[in-house]
Amino acid sequence: MLPEFISEVKLEMFRKSLKIKERKGEEIMIKPLGERIVIKVIEETEQTSGGIFIPDSAKEKPQRGEVVAVGLGKLNDKGEREPMDVKVGDVVLYAKYSGTDVKIDGVEYKILSIKDALAVIE
Repeated sequence: MLPEFISEVKLEMFRKSLKIKERKGEEIMIKPLGERIVIKVIEETEQTSGGIFIPDSAKEKPQRGEVVAVGLGKLNDKGEREPMDVKVGDVVLYAKYSGTDVKIDGVEYKILSIKDALAVIE
């Protein structure tokens, strides 16, 4: 039995947001809880004007990622879910040292609170 505050539409959107398609055609289920989101880290290759590539050890941590899964949102004092500010597919900037890093099949993901997402890039 579903709680009254979750409509069928929200539930279906939530189910769709949980599936991350991998290159091999497999699906991995990641279910962020509450007000958390899962993002796929966007690595930017850095190259100097002379054509030299900067190694990973010398680069700053990336602060940009694509949202691949979104939690249901935070419960307020009335027991209702507050809507999330981001949706699956959004590209966000996030705080430099925030979240938990997870690597699945060689792809880097980050699980972080919606509070650590600073802006949506349009």
